[in-house]
Formats: sequence, structure tokens, C-alpha cells
Amino acid sequence: MKTAQIRCLNNISSPTKRVLFLGCGQSHINLISTLVRHNCSVYQTEDLIDGDGNYDLVVSFGYRHILKKRVIDNLGCPIFNLHISYLPFNRGAHPNFWSFYENTPSGVTIHLIDEGVDTGPIVYQRYVNFENDEKTFFETYERLVAEIESLFEDEAENILFDKWESKPQRGKGSVHFVRDLPIQFAGWNSIIDDELRRLNNLGLSQNDK
Repeated sequence: MKTAQIRCLNNISSPTKRVLFLGCGQSHINLISTLVRHNCSVYQTEDLIDGDGNYDLVVSFGYRHILKKRVIDNLGCPIFNLHISYLPFNRGAHPNFWSFYENTPSGVTIHLIDEGVDTGPIVYQRYVNFENDEKTFFETYERLVAEIESLFEDEAENILFDKWESKPQRGKGSVHFVRDLPIQFAGWNSIIDDELRRLNNLGLSQNDK
């Protein structure tokens, strides 16, 4: 396996925590800024990691790799994933699309990572109702990103100082993969109500998705 390229984003002599951020730092600068404001040393990578390194905490958002149990065990610290769905609904890819398409709750969740796809115990969760002017998939996605950033900022002190609790996910929920997105989907800037009506009129079966 190729060695992960891990960058140190700041240099603090006596940090509150040494935090590894898994995901694109440029895309999630607000989350990293929250950690920095809490006096954390932050390290970042988008690469698949092998579990080596001395970290107190791992935060993942938009990370495109599934961590194997061996890696999770090697890290030896809490690993939090930020997911823009109301788990257990819409694990995996494109959760915002599926919450509308399958008429399941919209929300955001901070959960612990296990070797499954977004199956780990829930730590914090927030239900999201969209405003009337949030009409496209892109606009609602942006709202969910803002909500998960807000939830993380609200709970950062609890997370960093081990004042959190977790609970197992309840119910079967759902999971989707990149390949499940309907090939007929018009795109993220489409109006949600119009696009759902169009897709439903096509009479798509599961095999068409």
C-alpha cells in the first residue's frame, strides 16, 4: 500500500489534542478551524491510511476510503465520522439525493467509525428541515454541510474532552453506493420536486438505478 501523505496544518507546542483529519482540508476549512480554535494540532490527509501515528482523535468528513478493522485498532483512539444523513437512513453515497427519492428523514450525524459503511454508534445527530427557497439538490446539500459543521462546532468541546456518549444505530435503515444513482438523474442543480416527478414518471425499477 502506498504510504499516506499526511500534512501538519499547524504547529502547537502543547496542544489540547493531536487530531488527524481525514478528507479534503480545503473543502472543510471550517471544521479544521474549529479544531485549531480549540488549540489542537491538526494533521490532514485524503490518502488511505495504515493506522500508524500518535493521535488522540480522528475526524473524518468526505473521506473516500473504508477503514479496515486492523487500521481502526492500530489507531487506538476515537474515530468520528461526519455524515450528512439522519442515520441509520442513507448510509454511504449521495445521502441527500436518497433522502428525497425515498422520502426518508434528512439530517446530519456524527458517529464512531467501525469497519462497516456508516454503521458505527451515533454520538450526535440533528434533524434538518429545509427552507422553501432551498429547491435544488445542490442547495440542500450545501445546507446539510453547514449543519454538520455547526453540529461539530457546537459539540467540539464535548468531543475533545471526552464528554460524549454513543448509542447503537436502531432499525435497518438504508445504504447506497455511487453505482446506485439513477443514470437518468439530471444533476445536482435540478429542482428537486421537478426531478423527482420526472424520475418517478420514468417508472424506474431498482435495476435501472
